[in-house]
Amino acid sequence: MTCREFADFIADFLDGALPEPERLAFERHLGKCANCTRYLESYRASVALGKRAFADGDDAGPIDVPQELVDAILRARRTSASD
Repeated sequence: MTCREFADFIADFLDGALPEPERLAFERHLGKCANCTRYLESYRASVALGKRAFADGDDAGPIDVPQELVDAILRARRTSASD
């Protein structure tokens, strides 16, 4: 397995969805590649931070946000999603 393949499989590995042959190759590569070991550690940390950032659920946000700003953000999100 190459470092590029390692990066491609990392999400499936962490989800436990990587088929056994690929998982074994992934783990072998991990055992001999310090760069990918560091990458895996930073990926795990990023995922954990992302989960913590949204741990408060559906917080509506501050009440004093101007509606025009909310509308502009929603329009920008729809525009970028359609690109």
